[in-house]
Amino acid sequence: MRDFSVTILGSSAALPYKNRNLTSQIVNYAGRLFLIDCGEGTQMQLMKLKVKFMRIHHIFISHLHGDHFYGLIGLVSTFHLLGRKEDLHIYGPPMLEQILTLQLEASLTILVYKVVYHQTNDFSAEILFEDEKISIASFPMSHRIPTTGFLFAEKQHPRHINLEATEKYKVPYISFNDLKAGNDFLKDDGTVVKNNLLTIEPEPPRSFAFCSDTVYHNELAGRIQGCNLLYHEATFMSDMAEVAKAKMHSTSAEAATVARQSGAGKLLIGHFSARYDNLLPLLEEARSVFPETYLAEEGKTYQV
Repeated sequence: MRDFSVTILGSSAALPYKNRNLTSQIVNYAGRLFLIDCGEGTQMQLMKLKVKFMRIHHIFISHLHGDHFYGLIGLVSTFHLLGRKEDLHIYGPPMLEQILTLQLEASLTILVYKVVYHQTNDFSAEILFEDEKISIASFPMSHRIPTTGFLFAEKQHPRHINLEATEKYKVPYISFNDLKAGNDFLKDDGTVVKNNLLTIEPEPPRSFAFCSDTVYHNELAGRIQGCNLLYHEATFMSDMAEVAKAKMHSTSAEAATVARQSGAGKLLIGHFSARYDNLLPLLEEARSVFPETYLAEEGKTYQV
């Protein structure tokens, strides 16, 4: 099975706090690295954790609050100083290109590599990236400014060849790709051998949903239905529900409710307010609603 994991680089909300950095995560799919959000200090975390960050070719920015993208210009500049050659694809709100362009112009920086900008929208879901193995989609959140979540969805694996069975039915190697695609085998005498006799069911595809800053809303669960791993902001506890609603954030109990409603396998909560030195109460509150909840701990990698 291909590696599919999420490494937490930062989990703090609004401002850095003690040992908590600002929001950023690395998704590793089969050795390909994707960066989600890029709060201040992200590149230091990448270096600290020895992430081979020159292998990052796609960066996804959920929205333009500073704690989610103020580290981006620094990373873009570091790529430049290290002599990057490959294109860098950045996905985010329309104004992001204007902001980065102005910063580069102000410093008289002409990048030695190409940045390709992809504008996201906060009113409908859309596929941002797709290849033969994985698709990455954005979907609208409900926050104070245009904000999107991201869904990393693995595509269905091909069926596995049952070598003992193919030998028994004398299936030539040249037919294996057809079998993997689910086709039956037609023998020279016209006999049809059903695919399920020659192959083994593949592992079900996995998915990871990143739910950035958002107030709780019922539509969200339907957009990420059945995800194996869900990251959802949990800025406050329920005793501050009114504050959370006013600031258009979620409580840990609300994050857990989304996990339960969506049928998620596991929930990671993060984006913690600096008012919380001890995060265990947030974890306990979420687990009272959805037991398979875990804290998004910085430097830790979670398997999808």
